[in-house]
Amino acid sequence: MAAVNPHTIVVLITGNPVTMPWIDRAAAVMEAWYPGIAGGQAIANLLFGNVVPSGKLPITFAKSEDDLPHERIFGMTHDGAGGDSLGWAADEQKRQSFVADYNEGARFGYKWFDSEGKQPLFPFGYGLSYTQFKYGGLHVDPAAKTVTFTVENSGTLNGTEIAQVYVGLPKASGEHFRRLAAWQRVEVNSGQQKVVTVPLEPLAIATFDEKKDAWAWASGKYTVFVGGSSRDLPLRAEVALY
Repeated sequence: MAAVNPHTIVVLITGNPVTMPWIDRAAAVMEAWYPGIAGGQAIANLLFGNVVPSGKLPITFAKSEDDLPHERIFGMTHDGAGGDSLGWAADEQKRQSFVADYNEGARFGYKWFDSEGKQPLFPFGYGLSYTQFKYGGLHVDPAAKTVTFTVENSGTLNGTEIAQVYVGLPKASGEHFRRLAAWQRVEVNSGQQKVVTVPLEPLAIATFDEKKDAWAWASGKYTVFVGGSSRDLPLRAEVALY
């Protein structure tokens, strides 16, 4: 289709991320997930501009299966029956007793891509709009554990942004990824801005101490990031939260 018409828009009806080796030949891609009985009307309203999109990805889309911590789904094989590219293992007993080794630990999802320095096709929290948003005025209150910033709609249409706050733990933690610690849906009219204050989720920036059987918070400087996705974070501040 794209070879015939360079203006082809691909609409994905999927429940999970997919690889897109064809994406350079498509004019645009919309992820509609499983939209239900009214999905056709919803997709049309977005494509034709009757509604300004505001959705953000709840999961990372990888460029290739090779970038994933696990290239195969546990319990499945690439030797699918009937010529399928994937299929369940033939041995029923083996399939029910397979070992799911999550050796990436806490680095699942977008944290894996950050810690490994891998560039995703579409990062966690990503989503386009028919308008533009600018961030500014970052302030972190270490006592209240809140983050304040402004979101400005610099485009020509009214829109909604999903502002996201990520936190990097102190260097002593040894982590090399950020953690999603807060987010806020913000409706902003064209040419206006809003001040947003969100509380940080305590457990999102904690680690579990197995010896003490309790959650713990590291002392030192935390790095707070704010922006429109896990890879689009224009605001940054360092502060001692604990």
